[in-house]
Amino acid sequence: MQRRDFLKKASIGAAAGAATTLAAPAIAAELPSIKWRLTSSFPKSLDTIYGGADVLANRLRAMTGGKFDIRVFAGGEIVPGLQALDAVQQGTVECCHTCSYYYVGKDKTFGFGTAVPFGMNARQMNAWIYFGGGQKLLDEFYSNYNVISFAGGNTGTQMGGWFRKEVKTLDEVKGLKMRIAGLGGNVFAALGAVPQQIAGGDIYPALEKGTIDAAEWVGPYDDEKLGFYKVAKNYYYPGWWEPGPTIHFFVNKAEWAKLPKEYQEAFQAAAYEANVTMMAEYDHKNPIALSKLLQNGVKLQRYSDEIMGAAYKAAQQLYADESAKNPAFKKIYTEYEKYRKTLNAWFSVAEYRMDGFLQSHK
Repeated sequence: MQRRDFLKKASIGAAAGAATTLAAPAIAAELPSIKWRLTSSFPKSLDTIYGGADVLANRLRAMTGGKFDIRVFAGGEIVPGLQALDAVQQGTVECCHTCSYYYVGKDKTFGFGTAVPFGMNARQMNAWIYFGGGQKLLDEFYSNYNVISFAGGNTGTQMGGWFRKEVKTLDEVKGLKMRIAGLGGNVFAALGAVPQQIAGGDIYPALEKGTIDAAEWVGPYDDEKLGFYKVAKNYYYPGWWEPGPTIHFFVNKAEWAKLPKEYQEAFQAAAYEANVTMMAEYDHKNPIALSKLLQNGVKLQRYSDEIMGAAYKAAQQLYADESAKNPAFKKIYTEYEKYRKTLNAWFSVAEYRMDGFLQSHK
């Protein structure tokens, strides 16, 4: 009797399972086939940062049975890398994968989406964006440019750049031509340097030819791939202007509104995955790459307290000056800074103390 009851229940369960299996394709069949193009700001050779867009596209195809298909293009294939946001804004492509701070020339408020000097680290940026009101603040600002945003990666605190010559004092910073992105360039300019915005794939030739004296990009893994160590041996840290730079997917607002709700949900889930896995991948790859760089004669250098102190002071002045004349900047900066202080108070209790102890006993 018990055996017959078991078989009966198993039969019913199997039938229900089959119905569920049949229902999924039926539901998917009702959704449209959509093809989008995504332009990246990064070259394919930088597989981790460029790869964030591949993670998004591949996951979306898997979740929708190939019906939501995003084709990824490297920087320069459709538009130059530093024009990715413009292409989305104008509707040339539906979405892009880029850094918000590449566009501070339009408005310095763009800096907050990626990183600002002496700002939040990667974990803190995620907390701010996902739970601290950052997403709402950013999208309110981005709506002026016809786009909405999704966090799509983070590199962690970056390195401080490659220099042909050692830079120990503020006097040695003056007149220095340096490739640097975002508001860090404004701070370096305040210290007397000459900042230049150059796309990732174009940095090495400029450094090799002496068009620039120094350049920063991301960290050991990417920097080794780009070959900077071949023409500049002094590798500085930390990248105080990029404590936790977030890379974003920007989507044209009109195109987003056309998507079925199911595809919107899938896109957001895929973006979450790209955001989390990029940081993990860099944490895995950077130590290995740094070891190789040191074996190739790279000199690891720490920014002097004089330069760090002057940069911090210049950054605070920049925020005060911009807040005084730019309402959009002031609105985000006020909330960003309040949240940063709250998080730093918490991190100082457990995180920093633990990290400091372990570093002193390595």
